[in-house]
Amino acid sequence: MEANGTGAGRSPRDRPEDAPAGERERERLTVPEGLAALSLDALASVAYGPEAIVVVLAVAGSTGLAFTLPVTVAIVILLTALTLSYRQVIKAFPQGGGAYAVAGKHLGRQASLVAAASLIIDYVLNVAVSITAGVAALTSAYPSLYGDRVLLCVLILVLITAVNLYGIAEAAKAMIVPTVVFVGAIFTVIVTGLLRSHPVTAPTPPSSTAVTTVGALLLLRAFASGSAALTGVEAIANAVPTFRKPRVKRAQRTEVALGALLGVLLLGVSVLISKFHVAPNPTKTVLAQLTDASIGHNVGYYVVQFATMTLLALAANTSFGGLPVLASLLARDNNLPHVFWLRADRQVYRYGVVVLAVLALILIIAAEGNTQTLVPVFAIGVFVGFTLSQAGMVRHWYLDRGPGWRWRAALNGLGAVLTVVALVIQLIAKFDQGGWLVIVAVVVLASMFAATHRAYRRIGTAIDLGEAPGPPVKRRSLVVVPVGAVNVITKEALGEALSLGDEVRALTIVHTEAPEERAERLCEAWSAWQPGVPLTVVCSPTRSLTRPVVDYLRKVDAEGRHERVVVLIPEMHLSRPWLRLLQNQRGAILDRALRRHTDAVICRFRYRIDASG
Repeated sequence: MEANGTGAGRSPRDRPEDAPAGERERERLTVPEGLAALSLDALASVAYGPEAIVVVLAVAGSTGLAFTLPVTVAIVILLTALTLSYRQVIKAFPQGGGAYAVAGKHLGRQASLVAAASLIIDYVLNVAVSITAGVAALTSAYPSLYGDRVLLCVLILVLITAVNLYGIAEAAKAMIVPTVVFVGAIFTVIVTGLLRSHPVTAPTPPSSTAVTTVGALLLLRAFASGSAALTGVEAIANAVPTFRKPRVKRAQRTEVALGALLGVLLLGVSVLISKFHVAPNPTKTVLAQLTDASIGHNVGYYVVQFATMTLLALAANTSFGGLPVLASLLARDNNLPHVFWLRADRQVYRYGVVVLAVLALILIIAAEGNTQTLVPVFAIGVFVGFTLSQAGMVRHWYLDRGPGWRWRAALNGLGAVLTVVALVIQLIAKFDQGGWLVIVAVVVLASMFAATHRAYRRIGTAIDLGEAPGPPVKRRSLVVVPVGAVNVITKEALGEALSLGDEVRALTIVHTEAPEERAERLCEAWSAWQPGVPLTVVCSPTRSLTRPVVDYLRKVDAEGRHERVVVLIPEMHLSRPWLRLLQNQRGAILDRALRRHTDAVICRFRYRIDASG
């Protein structure tokens, strides 16, 4: 039986606190699992981050490409600052939330909503970009699949969603092997390339004629484009609660491991780019050219490409680890519906997982599976979060004033300057390519969060939330039980009704087409049964079930004899799901109508029936 109230319909599966503590802890992440579950986005960026730098610098020919390594060094410096910063964020905000939590505490509520909106946009875009990029790598190897790229994207999205709904620890374990293979493959390419004096296969030579000179603006554009490799470094700080105890230490170690791995890989790839003088090729990625130059076009080459393709597709898992936790924190703070705060048995915020999958699906279909349609607006959102997080940590150190607070604040201040510069450059360079859409989406989402918070605040005021109410007072109540026949369900429902109210009435609706015969049969059966509850017969000129009941309840309410009217709706609960398809769903229909048009308290009495045969 369900009463009309905020707790109605909440499944036991949404209350993980009922599970044993040890069992819940086993569903959380270790450091290797955390790297696999939350770092794929950042690690996979090795495949496109350095190439983004090369594409920008190539307009200046070989002279511009010579700056690939210095630009990468600048990005790694920013990566180091971000890694150290987020390590401190994890300690200061062990409940998770990253930029959202930092901005909320130190920069104000509006800043925190902007940070949350920007991170959510980045998470959704990451899923769409990662999956479409992985499918693009597959269709490049097998061109016959190009026409089915959207279907392939959808299938991969469904698979990743299913794994994450099963449990984050299970999802992490599934990602460990691809992550190890990818990192090992890239390290093999880097080490082998560094040991070679000449490339096995000569890469695309850079243009000897510079179209433009190498100026500060070109270098800043290259820096901004290459900074896309930093997307994902914040995911660990956002998802601290998903780690095993001690959560803070495990999350910090995972953040440092990610920063070290990503920095080494980016620098190694950039060194090889400079060593082998690699330039953009419309039909071959920079990483593929480096693989050719380092180990040759052999089995190892295909292992690297396949590992890259797999990790790009699975990099979407970073978002599935981060967004649901962020959404749960927003729901906790009354900025999203509280349903996002619920967790299933396996510590899964399943509502956040499903919403993320649906939004990513919409983007994939709208872009027709084309990565280049999505890339121009990728990473803008995350740099908004980076900037707010860095600025918030500066204020954190200023207020904390603990040992070494000045150099810590200076480090975060430098990070804030670097990230805001990169953000401004990205907005200018990508504004006409869809960058304005990100700004609009951030404003819309932040406004939606604020509206949700205002609604919860009004609800809290209406129910005197936080204040001790007066003692409960017993009210004279009438319980109305809609019935259609004399049977065991009617009997059990009336028994329940007698325990609920001072007066109980059974109510049946008959149609004027043939009212006498049906009403007479039911009245005769009722008189023979003698349940001690009066039966009221209401004739209706139409075959509507809900309108006559609503009109009757309004009439009863107008009499003013009862302070409270309760409607108890009897229903069958069949043992097999497929058998439930045979039911007419009148209970649900009547429930919705009464809630919408009356002030009655609604109870749905479900009588279990085993009809499996």
